[in-house]
Amino acid sequence: MYTNFQLKSNLGATATIPARLFLLRSLATCAIALCLSNALFASTVQMNFGGVNGTQMFGYYVGPYSGTMNGTPVDLFCVDFANEVNFGQQWDANVTPITSGSDLSDTRYGGAPDALELYQQAAWLALQFASQPTSQYGDIQATIWRLFNASAPTPSSSWWMEQAGNNYASGDYGDFRLVTNTGPVRMFGQVQEFLIRTQSNPAPEPSTQLFVGLALVGVSCVWRSLRRRRSNSLR
Repeated sequence: MYTNFQLKSNLGATATIPARLFLLRSLATCAIALCLSNALFASTVQMNFGGVNGTQMFGYYVGPYSGTMNGTPVDLFCVDFANEVNFGQQWDANVTPITSGSDLSDTRYGGAPDALELYQQAAWLALQFASQPTSQYGDIQATIWRLFNASAPTPSSSWWMEQAGNNYASGDYGDFRLVTNTGPVRMFGQVQEFLIRTQSNPAPEPSTQLFVGLALVGVSCVWRSLRRRRSNSLR
């Protein structure tokens, strides 16, 4: 009775069954990890604008808003006063992190010299909604808008702007993403740009799910082939 069968590889090298099993498992693990990475950092997603929280100021509904990304609920924090969005509107968007070294070329205001700093200040302000009464929502939202557009409504004071400038650098924005409409990005006439937080783990795109399935099927086929060769060697 043999306990360690040897098979010839296509390259003429001898590999043991346990070694082959280790290789197959490693390949499967790498394939799955690659697929999951693609799902997390998918370059485009489908957005849907769901609704508002009901608070109005300056004649506008102010954030935070609600929507979905690839069908998964997300909170939306608007940074863009120059454009519009409608209830139930769907659009394809690029997803961009706002951490050090991020490529902001797909974003609306990424061309500004201090764009990353401004987006991080907006993210710091977005975090304040959760701890503030709705009476502060208007000033927080107006402050976010005015980071990028001097024509946006003026908040009742400069307090939130000062707080953002003094405190944003200590924040961690690794779970924030910008969602910006795809295609050539223009300053006007398109869908508003939003910040979201990725804690809700948006669902993978269908193409990513297909890739995962094909990778697993491929590994399964190789495994069955190896078992057949092992069975033939016993005869």
